[in-house]
Amino acid sequence: MPEVNRPEPPPVGGWTRFVTARPRLALLAALVITALAVFAGSGVADRMGSGGWQAPDAESSYATEVLEREFPASQPNLLLLVDSGTATVDDPAVAAEAARLAERLDAEPGVSGIGSYWQNASPALRSEDGREAVIAARIGGDEKAAGETLERIAPDFAGERGPVRVSIGGPVAVQHEMQEIIQEDLLRAELIALPVTLVLLVMVFGSAVAAMLPLGVGIVAILGTNAVLRGLTEFTDVSVFAMNLTTALGLGLAIDYALFIVRRFREELSAGADTRTAVGTTLRTAGRTVLFSSLTVAVSLSAMLVFPQYFLRSFAYAGIAVVLLAAAAALILLPAALMLLGPRINAWDLRRLLRRRRKGGAAGSASAPAAGEVRGAAEGRGASEGRENAEGREAGEGWARLAVLVMRRAPVFAIVTTVGLLLLGLPFLGAKFGTADDRQLPTGAESRVVQEHLREAFPGSPGGGLEILAEGSGTPAAYGALKDRMERIPGVLRVDGPVTADSVAYYSVLPEGEAVGEETQQLVRDLRAVDSGSLETSVTGAAAVLVDSKDAIADRLPWALGVIVVATLLLVFLMTGSVLIPLQAVVLNALSLTAMFGAMVWVFQDGNLSGVLAFTSTGDIETTLPVLMFCVAFGLSMDYGVFLISRIKEEHDRTGDHEHSVTFGLRHTGGLITAAAVILAVVMVAIGTSRVTNTKMLGLGIALAVLMDAMVVRGLLVPAVMKLMGPATWWAPAPLRAFHRKFGLSEGDTAPAAPGGPDAPNAPDGSAAERSGQARSAPDTPGGSDAEDISTADRGGGRVTTGA
Repeated sequence: MPEVNRPEPPPVGGWTRFVTARPRLALLAALVITALAVFAGSGVADRMGSGGWQAPDAESSYATEVLEREFPASQPNLLLLVDSGTATVDDPAVAAEAARLAERLDAEPGVSGIGSYWQNASPALRSEDGREAVIAARIGGDEKAAGETLERIAPDFAGERGPVRVSIGGPVAVQHEMQEIIQEDLLRAELIALPVTLVLLVMVFGSAVAAMLPLGVGIVAILGTNAVLRGLTEFTDVSVFAMNLTTALGLGLAIDYALFIVRRFREELSAGADTRTAVGTTLRTAGRTVLFSSLTVAVSLSAMLVFPQYFLRSFAYAGIAVVLLAAAAALILLPAALMLLGPRINAWDLRRLLRRRRKGGAAGSASAPAAGEVRGAAEGRGASEGRENAEGREAGEGWARLAVLVMRRAPVFAIVTTVGLLLLGLPFLGAKFGTADDRQLPTGAESRVVQEHLREAFPGSPGGGLEILAEGSGTPAAYGALKDRMERIPGVLRVDGPVTADSVAYYSVLPEGEAVGEETQQLVRDLRAVDSGSLETSVTGAAAVLVDSKDAIADRLPWALGVIVVATLLLVFLMTGSVLIPLQAVVLNALSLTAMFGAMVWVFQDGNLSGVLAFTSTGDIETTLPVLMFCVAFGLSMDYGVFLISRIKEEHDRTGDHEHSVTFGLRHTGGLITAAAVILAVVMVAIGTSRVTNTKMLGLGIALAVLMDAMVVRGLLVPAVMKLMGPATWWAPAPLRAFHRKFGLSEGDTAPAAPGGPDAPNAPDGSAAERSGQARSAPDTPGGSDAEDISTADRGGGRVTTGA
């Protein structure tokens, strides 16, 4: 085939010159910064909280704060479950030991509000069989201080104490034990995910050297984010659950970004470019897509900042930090490493070793080809690479055949896929929202055992009542009248109090229903609506916190959705110049999440597969989890959508052929997106092995959403919808077209058009290698030829771009 002169590459400069001028210095600086991040981020989990589900500006939060200050005994967060064994709790020896325990507890710094069954003979603090009773207390301070106090005093109280056995429970114990389990589970998840991910990367890249680079980028992003979170704990509350997102996104997105960048770099080398030119082309093409993709993910995660609960805000802090750090590492450190490695990026190709073993050739005859293959790997050429190109091209053609099949029956695929996804999401219509409690913990956790005893063996479930704060110049008559009105409200079992102090008083209301059940939530609303006369009342308690949390999410959810939708529409428009493609992206991304939401209810609320997955269903979903999972999964869907849409758009700009562009885009990105999704799903499943139910739901749910998006939505629904929309897909009114020509984002190089123009018959795919007579492909991705250098001319603005 005759040689065709390839256009001269653009001069290396700007950002490329900055990141590649002194690669050794850049990597050394990165090593130093990473070491500092390890130091700065050490112990970050110990400074995090395990709560954050309540709205700090809500009525229940205000009442809790006042009651904790004025009446510590009204807000016990530490419960000592005293088991008298074969005796009863009224036995003199048991009562004497309980009195000693209460006296010692009262003397502990940071502990106040001591109360027990033996002090006031309250039936709510004594089990129905008379063999267990409770000592209640309040540990003051924030979550960190309370946890430290609990760690200090627990060894002196738990266990066998004379004639009784003491177990420690209460909210502070549940939160502290949950925090410790999450840290242990996160370490185990990392130990699972890292080696499995490395194996998958070797399968994708072939080269062990290339496979190590994404892991390096991910580790830098994770350690850097830990340092950022450690700094944030000095100024605000941060949830320990956010550590899981840091690990998952740090590995997942780093692998995504490095996958595209390393793949493109290897292509440029195989096309004959020198190392510096290959790095420059890679940054101008795949690098720009990585930057754009990271912005879309960060915007989706930033929507959680509109919510007042620090549980949700913590995921925004962690997510934005890890996404931007992963992108920065991929765009700064990775090019420096590529500059130093050059053709050695292809070294240690383990797939070739496996192929040679399968052939079972004689040792002597195998040795010579092995040496040739090593040289071919180092130079990006050779017979072995040609075989890999053919294999990759065949894999890409499989995706192309799927696209053709889907577009041939576009209405059928669009309807069947959409209906199927909606059916998978139907269980979510029956979602019930609750609050996290001790049943998040594994069945053997001590604090959970204590809480289960309180629920099952004690009347009225201690700690599950409501407290009503009354402020103002109250008189005995006013207090009595308010108590009478509350006692007449349906669902009230008993009203205790008031307990007064100056111009403040409080009542304890024991509901008839479950502590946070629907009946008790309605009781909260009824208590808030009662006529309190001259008194100002506020209601708190577990059910009141849940009601306020649900109201806060409902109030701010439209704003969060607005941020995500508007930002997505704007960013995708800037990339494509189309009005309809951004709308399509929003709708299809939302559809890709239906299976996740349906599974959330069917599995975790209704309890299906609870035995297999080892969790206890509470009959509801924690209120903040759907918001968190939507923001994360939507952002990851956009991450994959950006790569597919950008490739389709580039080919459409080059040829003007709508259907061919869709086929081309899927052929060149289908395998790559699938590989990236599988690797990210592995990381999320590792997170999903946690013993804490909410973390398990987060990991497994997002893994399902990622796989559904990559394999079903991108493979079936996108080509079907784009076929039905036809050329109108690319429509935009004239003012917006002019705006896009001036401000639109473009992935690619500014370069002269290829010889023969974009419609040259001898270059139907427009690849740089084919223009130079080197019919090349991507040996390092399942998608095969998905990474060819696509030169496209912007018909409107006259610019030429080279695709990733």
